[in-house]
Amino acid sequence: MTTIDVRPWEDPAGVTLRAAQRAELDARYGSDDHEPGAPPSAADIDVFLVASAPDGTPVACGGLRGLDGTHAEIKRMYVVPSSRGSGVATAVLRALEAAAVTRGWTTLRLETGTEQPEAIRFYEREGYRGIPLYGQYVGSEISLCYERTL
Repeated sequence: MTTIDVRPWEDPAGVTLRAAQRAELDARYGSDDHEPGAPPSAADIDVFLVASAPDGTPVACGGLRGLDGTHAEIKRMYVVPSSRGSGVATAVLRALEAAAVTRGWTTLRLETGTEQPEAIRFYEREGYRGIPLYGQYVGSEISLCYERTL
């Protein structure tokens, strides 16, 4: 049974998971220049979750950054390769959606990249629909944006 806990942004498990995500994306894009706009930080992430395997090993994470009174953005959604296909991504996504609802956000948005076909399929399967690039992603040639009304 996977557990999902709210953790501080600086939590060591979250730091490790985000570093693994960064390394994977650097390899996919061939450089470390694949994030339009300001990266998320402790100052602007309202909720950060870490999922752990039954043995306590951190296997996934995801966060929410409030955009305004009704919209939040999913940030740093990541699952370690060995746990992909296990359902943990869906569990983290549902936990983020539940956290958004408790904070009064009615719409979740996200940006993913053109070199992340698994993420694109995942979000589309989970009911997120493509939208025009928004905010800091406007003009990005490697970004795709999605949203879901909760």
